[in-house]
Amino acid sequence: MTSLNRPARLNRTLLAVLGVLLLASSSFAVAAHFGHITFLDSDATLAATTAEPPTWALWIAAAAAIVLGLLILRWMAAQLTRRPRTHTWRFEQNPEQGSTELAANTATAPFLREVTAYPGVHHARATLAGTRQNPTLAMVISTERGADLTTINHRLDTHGLPRLRQALDLDSLPFTVEYRLTTHTGVRAR
Repeated sequence: MTSLNRPARLNRTLLAVLGVLLLASSSFAVAAHFGHITFLDSDATLAATTAEPPTWALWIAAAAAIVLGLLILRWMAAQLTRRPRTHTWRFEQNPEQGSTELAANTATAPFLREVTAYPGVHHARATLAGTRQNPTLAMVISTERGADLTTINHRLDTHGLPRLRQALDLDSLPFTVEYRLTTHTGVRAR
């Protein structure tokens, strides 16, 4: 139905590479410890001498640790703020007669009410980002464990998204959908 956006693909790729590197290095260490790697002596010490390293080496190690820590903090902050930026859209057919401004979040409110009414959907959230000339819609839909995602996708494709595109007077609206399962089950009172 949708493809992952570029930051999500990059994020998953970096996590996969990091995981493979950690798995390979730990496997190497375990194999070296048990003597399965023939060119390493499992009884040898890690360092040939016990003398302290030069001061410049300690400063470089500290600087590298600080830079790595800041990069990790930046990555963690990016995980918390995953919603794209929204804009106020201007509808101007004849600027002399005035214009209409529409907050992007206001435009998605009726759409979200409709999606939340789909069977199996517990909660929905959407962010309409970009400009009117280059819009994107990012959705997060929380579903009950027994929800039929195929039916929800079909209703989005045939009812919800076409109505939103028509309301916003757009020919196309690229979108992403993230599904989250909730622990809430059963029929909700309306």
